[in-house]
Amino acid sequence: MYHGGTNFGRTAGGPFITTSYDYDAPIDEYGLIREPKHSHLKELHRAVKLCEQALVSVDPTITTLGTMQEAHVFRSPSGCAAFLANYNSNSHAKVVFNNEQYSLPPWSISILPDCKNVVFNSATVGVQTSQMQMWGDGATSMMWERYDEEVDSLAAAPLLTTTGLLEQLNVTRDSSDYLWYITSVDISPSENFLQGGGKPPSLSVQSAGHALHVFVNGQLQGSSYGTREDRRIKYNGNVNLRAGTNKIALLSVACGLPNVGVHYETWNTGVGGPVVLHGLNEGSRDLTWQTWSYQVGLKGEQMNLNSVEGSGSVEWMQGSLIAQKQQPLAWYKAYFETPSGDEPLALDMGSMGKGQVWINGQSIGRYWTAYADGDCKGCSYTGTFRAPKCQAGCGQPTQRWYHVPRSWLQPSRNLLVVLEELGGGDSSKIALAKRSVSSVCADVSEDHPNIKKWQIESYGEREHRRAKVHLRCAHGQSISAIRFASFGTPVGTCGNFQQGGCHSASSHAVLEKRCIGLQRCVVAISPDNFGGDPCPSVTKRVAVEAVCSPAA
Repeated sequence: MYHGGTNFGRTAGGPFITTSYDYDAPIDEYGLIREPKHSHLKELHRAVKLCEQALVSVDPTITTLGTMQEAHVFRSPSGCAAFLANYNSNSHAKVVFNNEQYSLPPWSISILPDCKNVVFNSATVGVQTSQMQMWGDGATSMMWERYDEEVDSLAAAPLLTTTGLLEQLNVTRDSSDYLWYITSVDISPSENFLQGGGKPPSLSVQSAGHALHVFVNGQLQGSSYGTREDRRIKYNGNVNLRAGTNKIALLSVACGLPNVGVHYETWNTGVGGPVVLHGLNEGSRDLTWQTWSYQVGLKGEQMNLNSVEGSGSVEWMQGSLIAQKQQPLAWYKAYFETPSGDEPLALDMGSMGKGQVWINGQSIGRYWTAYADGDCKGCSYTGTFRAPKCQAGCGQPTQRWYHVPRSWLQPSRNLLVVLEELGGGDSSKIALAKRSVSSVCADVSEDHPNIKKWQIESYGEREHRRAKVHLRCAHGQSISAIRFASFGTPVGTCGNFQQGGCHSASSHAVLEKRCIGLQRCVVAISPDNFGGDPCPSVTKRVAVEAVCSPAA
């Protein structure tokens, strides 16, 4: 995938898929270039283009160069192109091809468009790395109001009433994520738990997913959720019952339609049972086959509280009332001004629990501040692909930032509506942020393969085109500082560079002189540019990190 995207509205499937459909694409979901992937692929495309005539003329001849190394050679009257592959995921390999020696990094392919000169190696990255940031400009503070769903009034006008439990999507037709399953139970005053003896009763519910909130007499008793691995739910929790008739309301929540798996079109959603009340004098009471009423969606959805017109149809709590005891199924609204500039925007929902968001009536999508686990200790792309490979963000929300298209905004008084399912979130910390490049890095060897250098040598020109460091901030930005610079043998990665045993003392000054105040700059990797050779006969590199700031 070359361009990331966003699953706006309720289009995210899975279930349990985030709205961000980015997958570390070369162009991210905000339309910004992700480096180094974008430029590294650009170099790959240019290298393959140089091999075009040979590639389309003949089939390759495959030659073994070592135990885990091969040469795929396309030789035709119009030219010769070779691809040297090292399938060893742990070790470099030195191979001989056409009487020339080549060094192949682990798990890499070198491209030789003339069967002689390497212009590209898949594991040797010589382009810049960009680091992104989300930052607010302090102009989007919002005054919040709240409206609480009326759970007590459920079943006053149900969609239907029937014996037993129905599959959720057959009832909702995907018109809403929410379906209420409502029934009642009569409790005798003589029950032991009402007389101060015995344990409180409990309710067990089995559901096909994806989330479940249990209410008794309008009060939330507990919640349970499925997972990507097992969307089914087995809820078991204590319930507060009183003598007389008690209303049990199960809110089943779909978190996206399934879109992958064996016969996924047959998968059920919603409460399928059994639903059993435990801890009564009679033992257990099975509620599965008694009369159930069904209500699709929430009252706020029916009143279109997410729209400008609908939000004015109810009375919202304001000021200090919002800070009082939070309850589930609460609607929040606020107005904000459109941030200046043209940077992409995102909404920070890290302070909230689970629900949905709308701006000016347009659905941003579902949010859920669930925290990721996994192994984020290290990353190496060598070897075959595995889904858990090179994980990032362990211990952080699986998604915190939600893309807000600027085309959805008006110059002022934009309506933001949030439906919070769980309660307990802090709406005062919801904020708009701009996405931009915070810094750019480069780490380039003086012998880095260079297409322009190959073209000059192939045509016999005398000029020697050296490898170069290219730095480029985003549109509207300029390089404001050089955070690190070293010509020699630096170590580390972007954001964590350190000087090595060989270092030119003039490195920092050279990069400052060439780059400060510019959107982009280019510096050739040459001892002449850095005041001499700090370590002769050693292959040197330039590592640099530059800060990008809004242009003056």
